[in-house]
Amino acid sequence: MRLSIVIILLFFINHIGNTSVWNICPSCQLKSLEEALDRAEPMDTIRVQKGLYECVDIEINKPVVIIGDEGAVIDGLEKGYVLKILSDSVTISGLKIINAGKSYTKDFAAIYVYRANHFTLSNLEIINPFFGILLEKSKNGNVHHNKVYGVSQREDDSGNGIHLWHCSNVIIEQNEVYGLRDGIYLEFVDDSKVMNNYTHDNIRYGLHFMFSNRDEYVENIFENNGAGVAVMFSKFILMKENTFTHNWGTASYGLLLKEIYDAEVIDNSFTENTIGIFIDGSTRINYTENLFEQNGWAVKVSGGCYTNKFFKNNFIGNSFDISYNAKMNDNTFDGNYWSDYTGYDLDKDGIGDVPYRPVKLFSYIVNKTPETIILLRSLFVDIINFSEKVSPVFTPDNLIDNQPSTFIFQ
Repeated sequence: MRLSIVIILLFFINHIGNTSVWNICPSCQLKSLEEALDRAEPMDTIRVQKGLYECVDIEINKPVVIIGDEGAVIDGLEKGYVLKILSDSVTISGLKIINAGKSYTKDFAAIYVYRANHFTLSNLEIINPFFGILLEKSKNGNVHHNKVYGVSQREDDSGNGIHLWHCSNVIIEQNEVYGLRDGIYLEFVDDSKVMNNYTHDNIRYGLHFMFSNRDEYVENIFENNGAGVAVMFSKFILMKENTFTHNWGTASYGLLLKEIYDAEVIDNSFTENTIGIFIDGSTRINYTENLFEQNGWAVKVSGGCYTNKFFKNNFIGNSFDISYNAKMNDNTFDGNYWSDYTGYDLDKDGIGDVPYRPVKLFSYIVNKTPETIILLRSLFVDIINFSEKVSPVFTPDNLIDNQPSTFIFQ
């Protein structure tokens, strides 16, 4: 047994010691990435020096490391895929990639990863692609410190910045994505993390994922997108310490939850969105320590939402804190701070002595007749809201915060 281990270690030491570095540049012996890949052995390194290199549908079918110097530019000539990773253990770093092809029938990408394991894509600049980074049926990868951006104006002529399909155990970290259809897109992606990304000014969503379980997205910024984030048909999702801001539009929101189960929404900031969170058919979700500030609607609850808990959230200066379209309520809203709360706290324990009803009758009216929003700041609205608070008829009579906080949570 010991002899076998020694033989294996000697093999790897010998293999590592024999790896080579291949340089390509306009004046080098090797002038193209394709030539270098033909000569390279598994685990070799290819160094791309400053220059412009034409690459169309280049297949990487062995484990190699490709590192670009400053000024190394890969040009796809707008003809198709640029680089295709078809092997395990491939690392690509430091390249600028331009002119990936565009198509209405194929998902052309600057970097396409298919059935790969243990890959790393880092420090890349991908300019005006159809799809920037496209991963299919791959796992155990890391996509970090990349910049992917375009100038797309319509959904139908643009792909996504970072797109994953049928993947698992992928970390997407510290990327900036803008000017595309969706910044980051996940479908059938499990056990993965999206962390510290800045996705902004995209046509549709900053982050969009469906049919994906046990994922986390943490400390991301979603700003000025068509809508911030859409999470659909998934379970066991952790959404923590993200910023959703300036996602404005007639059908826009910071966060959409559609058919989500057993999730955590913790310590996020929702500021200046048309709707902070839109919830539809989602159950057993804990909303804790979030900030909802200066939104049109802080939280808009549609049908089929049960056993959700809102606790220790700050609702500050929203036009409507909670919108509810049903008479029945199975969710709890206890221990939150409401800037519209006018009750008293005689014993100074930080908990209001008078329960608070966050659903206003006027929000119910606006849901039925959107044009009435022009009456928002009128005395008439104050009167009907007060009458509904005294004797609820149209809003859930048990949707009450029984322990409203009288101080803002820090």
